[in-house]
Amino acid sequence: MRNETLSRLLVLADAPRKRLALAVVLGALAVLFGVGLMGTSGYLISRAAEQPPVLSLTVAIVFVRFFGVSRPIARYLERLTSHDVAFRTLGTLRSKLYTRIEPLAPAGLATFRRGDLLSRMVADVDALQDLYLRGLLPPLVAIVASVVSVVAAAIFLPLAGLVLAIGLLVQGVAVPALAGRLNRTAGRRQAAARAALSAELVETLRAAPELVAFGAAAAHEERIAEADRELDRVARRDAWVAGLGDALGVLVTGVTVAAVTAIAVAAHDATTLDRVLIGMLALLTMASFEATQPLAEAARRLSGVVAAGGRVLELTDREAPVQDPGDPLPAPPRDAPLVMDGVRARYGPDEAPAVDGLDLRLEPGSRVALRGPSGSGKTTAVNLLLRFMDPERGRITLAGADLRDFTQADVRRHIAVCGQDAHLFNSSIRENVRLARPSATEEELGTALRRAGLDDWIATLPDGADTMVGEEGAELSGGQRQRIALARALLADAPVLVLDEPTAHLDEATARRVIDDAFDAADDDDRAVLLITHRGEGLERCDEVVELV
Repeated sequence: MRNETLSRLLVLADAPRKRLALAVVLGALAVLFGVGLMGTSGYLISRAAEQPPVLSLTVAIVFVRFFGVSRPIARYLERLTSHDVAFRTLGTLRSKLYTRIEPLAPAGLATFRRGDLLSRMVADVDALQDLYLRGLLPPLVAIVASVVSVVAAAIFLPLAGLVLAIGLLVQGVAVPALAGRLNRTAGRRQAAARAALSAELVETLRAAPELVAFGAAAAHEERIAEADRELDRVARRDAWVAGLGDALGVLVTGVTVAAVTAIAVAAHDATTLDRVLIGMLALLTMASFEATQPLAEAARRLSGVVAAGGRVLELTDREAPVQDPGDPLPAPPRDAPLVMDGVRARYGPDEAPAVDGLDLRLEPGSRVALRGPSGSGKTTAVNLLLRFMDPERGRITLAGADLRDFTQADVRRHIAVCGQDAHLFNSSIRENVRLARPSATEEELGTALRRAGLDDWIATLPDGADTMVGEEGAELSGGQRQRIALARALLADAPVLVLDEPTAHLDEATARRVIDDAFDAADDDDRAVLLITHRGEGLERCDEVVELV
């Protein structure tokens, strides 16, 4: 399962192969230049201790200078290239993730808590930048650098090369395997704990006024504290595993250096090795472990990456509730009737039908009200019309063809919705309205604002339509927010206007004005209007009232 998740993440990330290979080469060179620097320095120190003619040291001095200058240059270029790979990969992952999950909204994401979704789309995706940077690049660098280091040691003393190979294998394979095994469950738990904390924080912040008003803030604070303590416990375990891996790595390095030194001394006593090479082999051995030292950390990181990646893949693996047809019909004409015939729909296979046997007909210019108490299926009807979900039984037709025979985009261009909880972005009035049609001219924008009854109010604002509305329209009154949502729906210029509980949060006088403005604007363009409500405003302007129970 772990290997399958890793392989799928590699395919999803799709790192640029040439840049990845360059990062490996530069990383290996940085390590090998360090090995060369330590080895030649050991030789130079040992040879200089014999006080030979200075000119006989020239070659060693040149190599020390070369390795000393080249190593930081190679390391800098390796960091530059590897981080470039990581950031390019992260951009690709974000783009693919959004492309995959966008068709899921809203019905396909309804089972996720908002904070959990936020954690998956931000923290978990951010964790995937370590997939190559600290997960896969270090092992590739270690393989190249270790092979060259072992060969170099074996050239001077074969037994020293064998001992070095064993030490590198222990530190590069056994220690990371142990660290990865100890940290495997911690990686999964850390991703889940981080998501749980994010979910609690998001929900508490959104509900802060209600929690304070009803004296429930302390209980939610304790829930956040408990989630934080759980994340802290998992993080402590992760730190303990990191410390254990580092300690074992240092131990293996020390034992190997001591063993190689002892072998070199014995070889010198047997007159098979020049004494000046003893220091060189000892320092070369110590420097070689720079290649394998990061692997315990890489194993731990990889466990966390796989855990985060599994949560991301859980999102991308979801099937969209609705699909575009392989051979869609052309976009319907503006005067096409929209008909619901005996529609049944439910949100889950084990749930009761949200609507059952719903019949509805919207002709061009018609005015139909869909009325019923909360929970009767009014919002479900909107989701069906917009193809956020498909009916289980019955048909929805547009221009006589099944709604599923059109692309989702064509269906949604035909219907504009002014909802009771329409989202306003922390931007200007202008940009919030223009969301419906970014290509709209200033004249078209002004017409939509006027028809929604906003022009007089906007004229009193110092910044006019460029006035910021605040987070979710926090700077506006309920009536102003609803009118901006109405202006957005009118600017879409769709032939069907759906008013979904547009007066739910308004007083009676304001509700009446909003409804009248909406119907008057629809009259100007001969749009069909579907008024969804549980109140009485606007019913007298409708040709038909459909009751839901």
